[in-house]
Order: sequence, then structure tokens, then C-alpha cells
Amino acid sequence: MRYTALPTDIVRALQSGGPDAYGHAPERSLSDGGGNPCRHCLCNIPQGAPMLILAHRPFDGLHPYAETGPIFLCAEPCAWGGGTKPPAILQTSPDYLLKGYGADDRIVYGTGAITLAGDIAARAREVFADPRVAYIHVRSARNNCYQARIDRD
Repeated sequence: MRYTALPTDIVRALQSGGPDAYGHAPERSLSDGGGNPCRHCLCNIPQGAPMLILAHRPFDGLHPYAETGPIFLCAEPCAWGGGTKPPAILQTSPDYLLKGYGADDRIVYGTGAITLAGDIAARAREVFADPRVAYIHVRSARNNCYQARIDRD
């Protein structure tokens, strides 16, 4: 499996002032250094670094399961952080919400679970054992904010 960050073309458009999921320009702020994970480089944005706050919908279309919520991005170009190892942003909270989705972008019921940070890979393998699951979202266990996607490799 691989951890998938937001695509670079989408992020560069947002970093250039392009509209978020609600059609607004991203807000600019400075990171406080505590819990501002960039969904592109999949690292925490360092204290004092410029960042963007914006609405993101990690789905192509609008439908009842297409949740929209706030995310952070580095304001300056950063490297894409996806790969086969758990990213830094999934090691800063004690636990996360994992949910499996089908190819139709609908939640596969019964796959959602609060998962300890150190158990994400094992839980993802369990979720992928269900052939209906096409991908997994990792979200904040406390605020439901989208963190990253896990895909089959």
C-alpha cells in the first residue's frame, strides 16, 4: 500500500491563489508549529512558516459522502510526500480515523475505526482485505479533518 498526498498540480494552483472547494482563495497565516500538517509534503509546517488554510473535498464530484473540511498546506512550494512509509503527519496524534471507500466513492460500512497511530498500517491491511474497498481515508480522530489517502500498491 502507499500513502497518497494531494496532487502537486492541485496544490500549486492553491499556492498561487486558486480557489478552494468553496470557490474562495485560501487564507494565509503563519504556523504555530503545533498541529499544522501539510497535506502535500505530509510534514508538519514549522513554527513561523507561512501556510494556507482552505476548504478541501477529497472527491471529484458532489454527492452525500463527499465531505468538505479544512486543511493546511505549506504556502511555499514543497515536495510531494507520498510513499510506502507512514508520513510524519500520521505520527503526531495518538490516533486517527480510518475509513474504507469503494470505487464509487461511497463509504464501505463497517470499515471505519479509530486506530492508534502505530497500528495504521496493520488496520489498513485489514480494511483492504475487503474486496469492496478501493482506497482508505485517514482523518483526524478528534476533528475529522482529512489527512491523507491510502491506496493499494
